[in-house]
Amino acid sequence: MKIVVTRIFVTDQAKAQAFYHYVLGLEPKQDVPMGQHRWLTFTSPSDPHGVELSLEPNLHPAARDFQAAIMADGLPAMTFEVKDVQAEYERLCAAHVKFTQTPTDTGAFTVALFDDTCGNLIQIAQRH
Repeated sequence: MKIVVTRIFVTDQAKAQAFYHYVLGLEPKQDVPMGQHRWLTFTSPSDPHGVELSLEPNLHPAARDFQAAIMADGLPAMTFEVKDVQAEYERLCAAHVKFTQTPTDTGAFTVALFDDTCGNLIQIAQRH
């Protein structure tokens, strides 16, 4: 069994598309119209045939409630592994990304947490 698509709920697909592509640097994979919304996926530039991240509208009440609750509790909706958290933190800060947690050594990882502007906190992590 292999994970091929995972999802994150977003408050605005167009805003999320711009953020995940132009700010984070993910590569567009699927962009399929589905009524007023789209099936919109991205992959890692280093693994274009790898797992796709689907940016799904948070239309379902349970999705909205879940997204709001984990955001309010300061929990990440997902984690991206990076080679150098400090360098990625500095790159994203220069792009005006708002961090809620600066790079922090947790033992096995160094992590940082930022707001994706679409209702989620995203964690970046570097393994030690």
